[in-house]
Amino acid sequence: MPELMPKVTIQLPLFNEYNVIERLIKSVCEINYPTDKLEIQVLDDSTDETVELASSLVAEYTKKGFNIHYIHRINREGFKAGALKAGLALAEGEFVAVFDADFVPNTDFLLKTVPHFNNPKVGMVQTRWEHLNEEFSFLTRAQALALDGHFVLEQQVRNKAGFFINFNGTAGIWRKSCIIDAGNWHADTLTEDLDLSYRAQLKNWKFVFLNDVTSPAELPEDINALKTQQFRWTKGAVETAKKMLPHVFKSDLPLKVKLECFVHLTSNIVYPFIMVVAALNIPIVIFKNTIGGFDEYYNLMSVFVVASVSTFLFYTYAQKAIHLDWRRRLLLFPVFLAGSMGLAVNNSKAVIEALINRKTGFTRTPKSGDAKTANQRKYMQKKISSTVFLELFMTLYFIIGIGISAYFLEIAAIPFQLLFLMGFGTVGYLSLRHAFAK
Repeated sequence: MPELMPKVTIQLPLFNEYNVIERLIKSVCEINYPTDKLEIQVLDDSTDETVELASSLVAEYTKKGFNIHYIHRINREGFKAGALKAGLALAEGEFVAVFDADFVPNTDFLLKTVPHFNNPKVGMVQTRWEHLNEEFSFLTRAQALALDGHFVLEQQVRNKAGFFINFNGTAGIWRKSCIIDAGNWHADTLTEDLDLSYRAQLKNWKFVFLNDVTSPAELPEDINALKTQQFRWTKGAVETAKKMLPHVFKSDLPLKVKLECFVHLTSNIVYPFIMVVAALNIPIVIFKNTIGGFDEYYNLMSVFVVASVSTFLFYTYAQKAIHLDWRRRLLLFPVFLAGSMGLAVNNSKAVIEALINRKTGFTRTPKSGDAKTANQRKYMQKKISSTVFLELFMTLYFIIGIGISAYFLEIAAIPFQLLFLMGFGTVGYLSLRHAFAK
């Protein structure tokens, strides 16, 4: 361990996290770092019995000699961004790490991240997420596949190429002066992490992504929790695009960086187009076989099939880079692809709300933790979203569509219709099943 080590504050933002708070605080207190150089802030906005449990845990670890503070807010102003900002005003550390409640940081997290700040231009260091419960179900395996692609290829390649990357909201560490210089945390988007990342990099701060340093976390095991998370990420990204892209294009950044920022921040616009493709799929089959004279256009449209090949290669390289059993994992790719299509209803709603400036509150993603009692489903969402009915309608739509394609012998259309059917059907069915699960 180096002789000279800076003081670090670890922030733990919470909201009704009874199932995971004990695991989180225990793992953070086990991080290998001098106790006199480490401050821990439990930023608790909870409104349930988490308050009593968290405060008692803080008192327990305080008696053990840890510099740990319990900060409880009752108004949730600014949600997570507000909690982080309130904690930052009291933070003693020169550097500030953030862990969400579903994370279990490794003991060497600080020893592997802090040295990168020897470069005074580095403002943030992000680690790669690992998955505690990846093997729980097909749902968690598909999520792991998607997240591995984001971190192993998107984050790593962007960082090495000199493009903007984003703090992923957790499992990263900031230079406190960087946060202040960039304008501190803002609560005007649902992705405060992405927003601050762009403001900091526009101020010429450098970010570092560490693919070989990992931080384990829990994946949502409930489809409705996943939809809540995806909705927040999707809507927040579009809100950030509207807020930050004008500043990006007015900056003196190289053109290639500006263009990549545009692609990065607007990529979620794809979801409404997925819905358009889904809706037009069956009418095109009918028109092609009832109205002649357009065969050359239909043949030209087949080039878009290449997109599915490139997507497969993207996730193949990501899995091959970090897993020895990457071939087995790729067997799940059709499930992942279908799931991405199935989430298009939920995520399209998020995109539209962001575009029309409809503001919504920050809704946390429920975690079950290690609980094996009634508490395991304590925070699972029972409310049925209106999007479920459209997902089930689209399921019926593609059952009919496959029959139409078979009638016209449009065999090439059926595999894609099956993916849409499996995607909308699975997401809709699981939404009902998990909501009413005992």
